[in-house]
Amino acid sequence: MLKTVSRYLDEVRSHLKLDRVSESEVIRELETHIEDRLDEMKETGISDEEAVQKCLNLLGSSQIVARRLYEAHSQGTWRQALMGSLPHLLFALLFVLNWWQGIGWLIIVLGLVLGTALYGWLHGRPIWLFPWLGYFLVPVIGAGLMLLYLPRGWSWLAVLAYIPLAFLLLRIVAIQTVRRDWLYGALMLLPVPMVIAWFLVAARGNWYLGLNLEQISNLTNWIGLSFILLAATAVIFFRIRQRWLKVAVLPVSGLTILSMISFYTGPKLTFATFLLLAMIMGGLIFSPALLDKRVRRKDKTTVYAKQSEIADI
Repeated sequence: MLKTVSRYLDEVRSHLKLDRVSESEVIRELETHIEDRLDEMKETGISDEEAVQKCLNLLGSSQIVARRLYEAHSQGTWRQALMGSLPHLLFALLFVLNWWQGIGWLIIVLGLVLGTALYGWLHGRPIWLFPWLGYFLVPVIGAGLMLLYLPRGWSWLAVLAYIPLAFLLLRIVAIQTVRRDWLYGALMLLPVPMVIAWFLVAARGNWYLGLNLEQISNLTNWIGLSFILLAATAVIFFRIRQRWLKVAVLPVSGLTILSMISFYTGPKLTFATFLLLAMIMGGLIFSPALLDKRVRRKDKTTVYAKQSEIADI
């Protein structure tokens, strides 16, 4: 009897996708509810096995129960939503107030973002962490671009050393993120197509590390607006309950931002480039779901292997 209930609770836990504290509380409440129902049923004279089977049938499948519990507990507080939107707002201020031109402000903002992301990663990975993690990868990307400007020969050696290290870091972050919920991985990667779009628009004329600084100066308000839209997306994402709405809000937001960039910049971002960026965005948003399936399959295989070892002992 206990094994059946325990297995059912483990299945609910695997589909729940809540933070550790909320997950523990929800599972504990569900376990208490099941125990109370079992006591009531056993008082009617039925056997323990029949009581367990009847109780679990009344509750429904573990996936249905997990979805209901998720919708009841997945809504983030306003504090969490605002905290999740804050990195986007910091980068919006960086451009709207023209702070990006001062190396001091760049260092301050990047240091604040990286420090906050590292703090959240080391302290239970709260739900507001994941938008910050997206910017945690900026130095990794920037370092890769800087390597291209090393003397010929040295740049290839540096790139060959850089790629496996960067891939290892990205893999660690991605796997740990999807283990929590692949949607957070999608939320983390949402700014990438937007940043690429602005980079392509700004990479014209007088070049310095691939960017036209004068062109960026002419675009600061629109770049700031795109980051503000990302901040609004984060708030909406954390405040809504239904999972399907969380899934829908990410591509809708991404396409809205890309459309705004394309409309404002005109021929600087061609329709073909827009379609390519939209495809990249789709891949980035839904690739965590594919990785999630692989990770879960691997985790189940590991669990079964450990159970077999215990049984053999």
